[in-house]
Amino acid sequence: MHEQRDWFRLDGRHALVGGATQGIGRACAIALARAGARVTITGRNDEGLSKVVSELATIGPGHTTLHVDHADWQAAQRALDGLVSRDPVHVFVHNTGGPAAGFAIDADPSQFMAALSQHVATGQAIMQSCAPGMRAVGYGRLVSITSTSVTTPLRGLGVSNVVRAAVANWVRTLAHELGRFGITANNVMPGFTRTGRLVSLFEGKARRSGVAVDDIEREAIATIPAARIAEPDEIAAAVLFLCSPAASYVNGVNLPVDGGRLVQD
Repeated sequence: MHEQRDWFRLDGRHALVGGATQGIGRACAIALARAGARVTITGRNDEGLSKVVSELATIGPGHTTLHVDHADWQAAQRALDGLVSRDPVHVFVHNTGGPAAGFAIDADPSQFMAALSQHVATGQAIMQSCAPGMRAVGYGRLVSITSTSVTTPLRGLGVSNVVRAAVANWVRTLAHELGRFGITANNVMPGFTRTGRLVSLFEGKARRSGVAVDDIEREAIATIPAARIAEPDEIAAAVLFLCSPAASYVNGVNLPVDGGRLVQD
């Protein structure tokens, strides 16, 4: 059993954070680095990766970047196989951009297939690369950034609703399969969080509705008992907990970090 002073530290651990050039992914990378982990950040934007890894370097040494396009699970698997052969991964934060807004009935089947490939197949490919290193040390953490739509579908995010639920059940299945190896797998379900994607969604809804973006934001805040939009570092704090030794007996959960919004449903 870990002594309490070590419960939230990740010294000696190697963490992999997807979609880390901005928003929640960036906040998670910073939180894990501050907890002592060496962090490898992934994404498609090399300039953005360089910027964030420079931020991480001010926290501590050993942080790196890896160019990964989550839309190509085979390329992602090759990249991860190369990484873990040099430096096994103990913590995997599965985070990638959400599908475009729109109603499910209007989506072409190819949109569902592309989203399932990006979110489920790539996550599976990466986790298959990481799992042997986690088993070898008896410590592993998979945390997937999903959405409150796992519990309650969100209007106008049809493809996302379906795919986020698929990711959540993939993660919970792995929780059952891998728990005996000291590997936990959990989902974090952010509510409205101040990110570029949320701004884009609000702007799109405002255009379709013919109202101001501020009106859309006020409408959203009215559904949140905490009466405000979350900041990315608040989501990252929950992710850090689930990645830490403190959460060693938390496995297979869907954790809402939503200011109480799901209480309303």
